[in-house]
Amino acid sequence: MNKSYFLDQSTSLIIIIVISLVFSLLGLYHSKKNQGLNNYLTANRNIGLFSLITSLTSSALGAWILFGPASAATWGGIGAVIGYSLGTAFPMIFLIFLGKKIRKEFPKGSSLIEFMRKKFSKKLFKLILIMTIFYMFIFLCAEVTAIAVLINYLSGTQLWITSLIVLVSTITYTLYGGLKASIFTDNIQMIVIGILLLISIFYINSFTGSKFSFAFIKEKNSQLLSISYIPSYTAGFTFFLAVAVTNLFHQGNWQRVYAAKNFNILKKSLIISFLIIIPIVFYMGFAGMVAFSMDPTVRPDLGFFSLLLKKQNTLLSLVVIILGLSLTISTLDTLINAISSLIIVDGKATFNFKNKINLFKFSKYVILFLCLISFIVASNGFDILYLFLLADLFCCAFVLTVFFSFYDKNINEKTALLAIIFGLIGGFLMFPSPDFSKSLLVGILLPKELLPQFISQSLLFLSFVVATFLPFFIFKAKKF
Repeated sequence: MNKSYFLDQSTSLIIIIVISLVFSLLGLYHSKKNQGLNNYLTANRNIGLFSLITSLTSSALGAWILFGPASAATWGGIGAVIGYSLGTAFPMIFLIFLGKKIRKEFPKGSSLIEFMRKKFSKKLFKLILIMTIFYMFIFLCAEVTAIAVLINYLSGTQLWITSLIVLVSTITYTLYGGLKASIFTDNIQMIVIGILLLISIFYINSFTGSKFSFAFIKEKNSQLLSISYIPSYTAGFTFFLAVAVTNLFHQGNWQRVYAAKNFNILKKSLIISFLIIIPIVFYMGFAGMVAFSMDPTVRPDLGFFSLLLKKQNTLLSLVVIILGLSLTISTLDTLINAISSLIIVDGKATFNFKNKINLFKFSKYVILFLCLISFIVASNGFDILYLFLLADLFCCAFVLTVFFSFYDKNINEKTALLAIIFGLIGGFLMFPSPDFSKSLLVGILLPKELLPQFISQSLLFLSFVVATFLPFFIFKAKKF
């Protein structure tokens, strides 16, 4: 056993199995008395305030919060941290207004795509459906990879072992109990997450003392807090756009919009979730800035762990594993049920099946296939950040077209399709290569020397801005 590990493999494996099994058994037990398609898709439209708050919050978070905000903070500074926090939380505010409209106009629905089917013809809603499933599948891969990498970092446990246990346990209760099981386990998972985050705050403060402060960051890395630090603004806006926009297409959120007992409960739940999410994500990003200020050689994505596990405390290593598993499983069950529900609800209108098919069973086969791919990706530890960013770009190109169509009756299918295509083309032209040194337009079609330095240094930011806002000018042009 490598002495640099924080925990031995056998202890780590026991924790993974026990935690995964507990959540699986709780989900299965609760689902026995809550069967049926309505419970599977919308939890019988009867979810109360507390359950909706915990479910919305835990589903919005995930194992990514242990890595992403800390990493972004080391180069994007306070702007990246604020952008990440607001981007994760802001869909809750958007859903208050969009949720009210969609519940009123389509009270028996269960997905955003159903609403789009009423507005547009088959071609466009198929495109929106494919994009939505693609984004959630990438999210699924990212979460499984994140927890496998985390536990490998702590104990040396092979990636495939963690991936297999977590996926099998989550699939077992989610495909059986659906949304009702997902929301029930979210309640428990969010309580666990909250307690463990408070423990981590207490220990980090006790270990670092006065170093866990803005004053210390300003002393060691003042640019991270500087109002004249340009990457802070570009990073903040980039993360806000990427995270906020993609979460608007998250079917798990739309299921919960429909699952609320009434709109008043939905509104309160969304506001409270918004207020809970912001400080959690901000805390993770702030930990990254402190870790980087204490040791500039620390790996950016391990900033939070470098603070919490500084003294290689076994108890804290267990805290991190349980926290990571709770965050991951709460997100995975949401994603699995969300993808399954889209296939059940929109499958008949999407796929031209020649024979009558049981979409409920078909959705389970699709989920098993997607989870198998996720297992392969996670077992190999592939870096899927670039693919995740690509999925974000797709969502950005769709967002104005889809959600303006809620309110603007002049947006027909032809205009919508044209706007999306222009948004995608514009975004792809600016989207950076895997090494982020150039894009199709900047560095290939046009020499970088011909353009201002700001452009070549802000390709990701500009690609998201172009993809998001170019469709708006198409709407305007079509009116004249």
